Amino acid sequence: MLAADAAPDARQIFDRQLSSTEREVVALAEAMPADKFDFAPTNGNFKGVRTFALQARHIAFEINTVASALLGETVPSSEHDNGPDELKSKAAIVKYLKDAFGHAHRAIATLTNANLLELTTDPFNPKGKSTRIASVGIFYWHTYDHYGQMVEYLRMNGLIPPASR
Repeated sequence: MLAADAAPDARQIFDRQLSSTEREVVALAEAMPADKFDFAPTNGNFKGVRTFALQARHIAFEINTVASALLGETVPSSEHDNGPDELKSKAAIVKYLKDAFGHAHRAIATLTNANLLELTTDPFNPKGKSTRIASVGIFYWHTYDHYGQMVEYLRMNGLIPPASR
């Protein structure tokens, strides 16, 4: 909570939002049993959808991509956007997800009220530019898009997502 007389601080606001997102997403990933991490719906038109594990890996990969762009690091390259193929176990995927959020917190730590409109590398087009604030927004809207899908996967397996308990 901000003090009533304090000027809003972008870094604090965005970091609090990221911490909330992190709690929700990591708790959800941890709630899915390890033997269900490869679950993907099959009853209906679900050909080619990501498994629960790939949803989590994809979130982490995109968070790392955005954080790298904000920090001026080399944006991760890959033949796809689902993170490292060697990550198979629940423990390895959850660690990758937690590490990605740590990377994002480091990127948010560079924000100031004065640099939000500064141009940095576009996370999804290394030849393009994006404002810091536009890139930071991806941490939230993109993550929650996939979080919503993961919630459904948990429910399809008879489990109640942690945020709904």
